Amino acid sequence: MTSGRKAAEVGGGTAAEITVAAPAKLNLYLRVVGRRPDGYHELDSLVAFAELGDVVRAAPSDDLTLTIDGPFADALSRAGPPAGNLVLRAARALAQLTGVRAGARLTLTKTLPVASGIGGGSADAAAALRALIALWGVEPDPVALHALALALGADVPVCLAGSACRLQGIGERLTRLETLPALPLLLVNPGRPLATRDVFGARAGAFSTPLETLPAIRDAATLAVLVRSGGNDLEAAARALLPVVAEILAALRAAPGCLAAAMSGSGATCFGLFDRAESAALAEAYLRTAQPAWWAAATTLRGAARQPDSRRALARPGPPG
Repeated sequence: MTSGRKAAEVGGGTAAEITVAAPAKLNLYLRVVGRRPDGYHELDSLVAFAELGDVVRAAPSDDLTLTIDGPFADALSRAGPPAGNLVLRAARALAQLTGVRAGARLTLTKTLPVASGIGGGSADAAAALRALIALWGVEPDPVALHALALALGADVPVCLAGSACRLQGIGERLTRLETLPALPLLLVNPGRPLATRDVFGARAGAFSTPLETLPAIRDAATLAVLVRSGGNDLEAAARALLPVVAEILAALRAAPGCLAAAMSGSGATCFGLFDRAESAALAEAYLRTAQPAWWAAATTLRGAARQPDSRRALARPGPPG
C-alpha cells in the first residue's frame, strides 16, 4: 500500500501529512446483557457515527509526539498528560505490531467534549491508527489489528471499522448494517464529564436480553422506533450521578421535529434525531440561548451507504444481526 492511496481513502492529506476524521460515535440503543468473570460487561448496541468529530493529523518525524489543540484541548489536558493519551498508546502499539521504527508528529484537534459518551478518545485512537497505517505505508494483519484495537478500548474496534454496526460481546463482535438513513442530528452535553467506570458501577438491576434481530432500517420512522424501544441501560445510573441528563433528554424530546432522543454510551451526551435539518438547527439555537452552559451541536447521522468499502473491511464479522 502506498501512503498516497491510503490517504485518499481515509480522508485527505499528502505524502507529508495525513489527515483523518474521528467522528462522534453514537449508541443508538445500548443494552447491558451480562458480565464476564474478568469484570468486563457484555453489550448489545447499535452504533453509528455523526459527521461531526475530532481530527487527527500525522506527519513524518524522527520521534513520536502528540500536540493537542481545538475547543476542548484544555479539558483533555486536565484529564491527563499527553504522554498517556490513547492516541499515543495506539501509535506505540501499531509501531510494535508492524515493526516500524519511524516516528510521527501527531496533532489532535479536539472538537468533542471529554468523557462524554460519544467515543471521543476511542475515535481519536482509531483515527490515529488509520493515519499512521497510511503515513508508514504498512499493512497490518486485520485480525491482529482488530485485537490491538480491542486492547486499547471496547469502542476502538467499531471506531476503526468506521461504519454503522451492531456491537456485541465487549466490543469485539461487529455486524455491519446494510441500511441506515442519514438524518439530522443534535448532540447535547451538559458541560460536565461523566466517567464510564462510575456509570457502570452505579448500574443496578438485572441484565437485559439482547434484541433477537434488527429490522432493516431504511427510514427515519423505523430508526426512531428502534431508538425508543431499544433504550439505554446506563441512562438511569447516569441520571443518578448527573441529574441534568434527564433535563437534556426532556428538552430534546420537547423540541419541534424531534423524532426520538436518547443518551449515548455512558453519557452524559444525549442526541436527538430530527425530521429536518432546520428543526435540529432551531433546537440548537434555542438550547444555546436557554442553557448557555450546555454544549449543543447540530450535525448529521452518517447513513450506512456513507462508508467506503475500505472501512467496511476493517469490521470483524459477528453473527447476523
